[in-house]
Order: sequence, then C-alpha cells, then structure tokens
Amino acid sequence: MNPGWQAIDETPLFERMLLVRSYEEALVAGHVAGTVPGTCTSVGQEAAGVGVVSALGGDDLILTNHRSAAHLLARGADPDRLLAEVMGRSGGYCRGKSGSLHISVRELGVVLTSTIVGGELSLATGVALSQKMLGRPGIVTCFFGDGAACEGVFHESLNLAAVWELPILYVCENNQWQAFVHRRETMRSEHIADRAAPYGIDSATVDGNDVVAVQRAASEAAERVRGSSRPFLLETWTYRSRGHFEPDDQAYVDPAEHAAWLTRDPIEISRQRLIGGGRLTSEDAAALATRARQRIASAMAFAEASPFPSLDQLTTDVYA
Repeated sequence: MNPGWQAIDETPLFERMLLVRSYEEALVAGHVAGTVPGTCTSVGQEAAGVGVVSALGGDDLILTNHRSAAHLLARGADPDRLLAEVMGRSGGYCRGKSGSLHISVRELGVVLTSTIVGGELSLATGVALSQKMLGRPGIVTCFFGDGAACEGVFHESLNLAAVWELPILYVCENNQWQAFVHRRETMRSEHIADRAAPYGIDSATVDGNDVVAVQRAASEAAERVRGSSRPFLLETWTYRSRGHFEPDDQAYVDPAEHAAWLTRDPIEISRQRLIGGGRLTSEDAAALATRARQRIASAMAFAEASPFPSLDQLTTDVYA
C-alpha cells in the first residue's frame, strides 16, 4: 500500500458525513410533515459512500442505486438542487422529473441512480466498455447492495467485465439487509467479496463504518483498476440503521443486532478519533454538526420555494 495513503485528513470526510446525515434526517422530517415523498435513506452507511467517492478522480464516473445521498453529496452535489429534485421541483438537477430515485448529474460524472435492484450493474459495465473503447482516462465506479449481489445480473456483469478487462470498480455496500430480509436468509457465504474469485477478479472487504479505512481501501482498489484496466470488487461491511424506506418501522429487525450496530455509528467513530487525536475539540465537532444542519435547512428552504415543473415542460428532456 502507498505510504501516502496513511496521511488522510479525516476532518473533511467527517464534515461530509455530517452533511449526508443532516440531509437524510431532513428527508425523514419532511416525509413526516408531508412535504417530501417517501424515500430510501442510507443512515448508518455514510462512511462507505463518502470514503469511496473521496478516493475517486475527476474523470471517474459513478453509477449508483436508490441509497445515493452519500455518493452524490460526497461528489459535490449542491444540496439545494438535490433536495429540489427529490421534491419534484423545477430547481432540481433534472428539473424535478427524476425524483429521488433516478437522478443524473452529468457535470459531476454521476451517470445515474437506479431504483431497479441490480440495474446499475449492467449499465455500469456498459459504461466501462464505452470508456475503454473511446480511450477515456476515467474508471467507472458502481455502487450496489448485498441484495443486488443475489441477482443474476451481478454474475453476468462481473463475468463480462473480467473477460473484456474493463476499468470498473464494483462497490458492494453490504448493509446486512435486502429490503426486509436479512442476508443470512439468502446466502451461505459471509462476504460478497468472495464471489469475485471464480471470475478471476481481485477483491477486498473493509470495515464500512470507518471512513478512513474505506478511503484507503478504495484508493488502493481504484489505483489497481486504473493501472491494470481490470475490474475489482470492494465490499464495505456496514449497516442500514433505518428502514428499507420511509416509513418502515423495522419490526422485522432483531433489536439486539440493531443496538449493537448503533454502537459503531460511523460519524461517532470519526468524531471520537478526531477528538482523541487532538484534531478537533468537542466544541469544534458540535459546530461542524450545527453548520451541516444549517446548510440543509437552507437547502430545504430553497427546495420548498422552487416551483413545480409547468405543464409546458411535460415533453421536454424526454427521449424515445
């Protein structure tokens, strides 16, 4: 491993995780208030998304799934336009036409988010093929969950990527839950990463609740893909703290398991390490959290003030 990766500035990663958490808490509050439609959050998984995206380069492309807040915000998405899009307003990235599940931010290299379980896998593999055929420098990063790894498209995509030697980093955010079913009920293997070897693909599993560990692992994986133009599978071992969607009371979850994972909250892990290492005081950390909440409150105000698309925009940006 490159020694330079040891010197990671964790404070910006901590700030980005706070922004993601504040954003998704605002989505939940907005849903309760009736101003935000039902949505899928990634609360508890912030370190996985922020850590991976922070390791990517400007030419790299991203395809992701319905739990995309950390990926989009870590990539630099404007919370104003993001919230407006989720709320179906014309000030959003896709003029309010994608909602929360199909956002595309071309200027940030975010090709799409997909609500179809595993849908991003085949599309990302195709984008990687395009990158290779066109001789473009960036790699493709594809985020998916452990549920998608049970779909046939997962195996088909990895096999093609291996055979065609495509520059793609597959990232499985293994949050232990496939909608309302625990991963133990659908697979015998403990780790998704173990499934890469039969296709001749290298892989690794990392603590997905430690943002520094994730960034290091993702940096190494991205460099390997970049240098070899061959795929790599990175599994982040994390946990979905909230329900499959809002509202979901998680009646199917073992309370003891849930409580145990909450003790490993990624934001708290980062906060304690920064304070313990003398890089932040408790007051500094609290101020950063307040700033994140204020930023999202401002974004919510922008979104609520943004109008809905007018009827004359009904057929614009629609392609046959």
